[in-house]
Amino acid sequence: MHQRLLIIGLVWPEPSSSAAGIRMRQLMTLFVSEGYDVTFACAASKSPYSLPLHDLQVHEVSIALNDDSFNHFVQTLAPDIVLFDRFMIEEQFGWRVAQECPHAMRILDTEDLHFLRHARQKQGTHLNPNIYNEVTKREIAAILRSDITLIISKEELRLLTHTFRIDSRLLCYLPFLEPKITTAVTSLWNSFALRKDFVFIGNFLHEPNWQTVLRLKNEVWPLLRKKVPQSHLYIYGAYTPPKALQLNNPKEHFHIAGRAEDARQTISQYRLLLAPIPFGAGVKGKFIDAMQTGTPSITTHIGAEAMSSTNQPWPGAIEDDIPLFVERAAALYHDQEAWLAAQKNGITIINEEYEATKWQKPFLESLDYILHHLEQHREQNFIGQILQHHSLQSTKYMSLWIAEKNKLKE
Repeated sequence: MHQRLLIIGLVWPEPSSSAAGIRMRQLMTLFVSEGYDVTFACAASKSPYSLPLHDLQVHEVSIALNDDSFNHFVQTLAPDIVLFDRFMIEEQFGWRVAQECPHAMRILDTEDLHFLRHARQKQGTHLNPNIYNEVTKREIAAILRSDITLIISKEELRLLTHTFRIDSRLLCYLPFLEPKITTAVTSLWNSFALRKDFVFIGNFLHEPNWQTVLRLKNEVWPLLRKKVPQSHLYIYGAYTPPKALQLNNPKEHFHIAGRAEDARQTISQYRLLLAPIPFGAGVKGKFIDAMQTGTPSITTHIGAEAMSSTNQPWPGAIEDDIPLFVERAAALYHDQEAWLAAQKNGITIINEEYEATKWQKPFLESLDYILHHLEQHREQNFIGQILQHHSLQSTKYMSLWIAEKNKLKE
């Protein structure tokens, strides 16, 4: 009998709009290929860009927030595994799953650590901001309540295990699952001579992307255009708002190009990806797309944080200082030999760090082991048991109930 997997999504996946959508498609494809019976449930509305899940052999179910109908649904489905798409979904539905399907394994997919991105956004461009905030408490609690949490960034894995002392048995590093870049693939790439201009791409609903566009418009492009006067900069992104469209200025060679129907095909036309990202967390899908199309990039330390290492040079340059950022971009734009070397660095990063077959088998074996030793696994996570215990909030709500009851007597 096939294992039944229920995925509860924050939104319906849109791989053409965001890296989160790509990540979810990769996970669903993996589970289906392994014979799982997969159901995707979501309380959000669909958009014209929502992935048709039936094409992936995934069942679709619409659910409601704060409604007991979910209890009946999950009890009837009786999943063996439930995957929560981000910690907010675990908060909303985790207790209902635990109540109705206590023997179902609960997985949390963080996408990135929201509390880290929140702290950096609040405090500016610091790599190491004060991370002890309310979002941190909520997200860490969700991690501890879950049987296993998927982490997409090695830096975030290190943060959870070293700073917060979370048991490594509760965490699973699972990066983007990418196809290998072979010589057959590279032979189809556009050459240095056939490419021109600069590109940035990013969903405008994601605040780091919007702030990056403002940086490009106000700080980077005025300087870079002087050094490469014939070039243009094209900004692509899903859900482009009016405030972004107002930045469009063809006379300045600055173009707001809207949604890219195929991110990789679009990026492959340009010589360089520019991404002076001021804050954020996790792995940036735009760099995966750039490396998969042989497009070098210039970014910041926060942009490259989860993907760079001392052992492997970045496929382009990493620079936080804006004037130096511009210098590096202009130099790489004109230097074919350096450009080709950067391209090769991207091939190495994808094939050594993100190639799917390296991660799929260990991940599935880990899930299978936990699933068959679930009671023992949970016994080792006593803090998680405490967070699941009803008494943690019962005194609060009892007090509130009594207070309201007393008001009725007055």
